[in-house]
Amino acid sequence: MTIRNATIADLDAINAIYNHYVLETAITFDYDIWSPERRLAWFEKLTHSDGYYHVLVKEDPEGEVIGFAYNGEFREKLAYKISSELTIYLHHQSRAKGSGSELMTALLEKMDATPIRRAYSVITLPNPASLRLHEKFGFKQVGLLTDTGYKFEQYYSVAILEKSTHHQ
Repeated sequence: MTIRNATIADLDAINAIYNHYVLETAITFDYDIWSPERRLAWFEKLTHSDGYYHVLVKEDPEGEVIGFAYNGEFREKLAYKISSELTIYLHHQSRAKGSGSELMTALLEKMDATPIRRAYSVITLPNPASLRLHEKFGFKQVGLLTDTGYKFEQYYSVAILEKSTHHQ
């Protein structure tokens, strides 16, 4: 199984993975699926970021994309450029054990070559698998936003996790 930089040709597969979570879960607070045009704009913004941001995909042995990981803006203001939020999604039917860890390893290695000093993840609760994955890589919970999201007629809290990068 291969992890590589994503290309424009991967965007339909990325959208298929992500849009499942939009429609079926509260893991993302998006209500509407992403259009191909929106995904392309997202990709262009991340891949034209002077090397700060990355989009990776993981393929199965047949070359099908079964997951993706990326890091992007933590907050919009320029002073936050040394901080980055990262996200990992796996195909909901993927049974490839360790795929999340492999994507996390590869993404953190890419981020290591940038001026980024802090990596953040914002995780909808409950999500014990995602919390365990992040803790495995040294992320610590630094915040809890209570009932901050509302989807599927239910309120959700989110945990904010932080990890210092190699620049410490």
